[in-house]
Amino acid sequence: MPTIQTANTVLDRHYLEMRCSLLDLAAAFDRIARSDNAAVVAQDSRLKLLRQAIDIIASEGTDRAERLQILFSDPYVEGWNRK
Repeated sequence: MPTIQTANTVLDRHYLEMRCSLLDLAAAFDRIARSDNAAVVAQDSRLKLLRQAIDIIASEGTDRAERLQILFSDPYVEGWNRK
């Protein structure tokens, strides 16, 4: 039977990696904001998706990874693999 980890154990194991990922993300947003044509790129649909993803990450629940996957996935198209 699998052992369930405590929340503290999971946080201890992943805290530094999570912090690094957040710093990397913030730095990338800063680089975009400081770049030429930043105002034009501000309306880019990819940045809008990233902002929606941040909202999902900041929300409560146990399905954030699933919601992120759905956010970044194309909608299913019936018969996509048939000619």
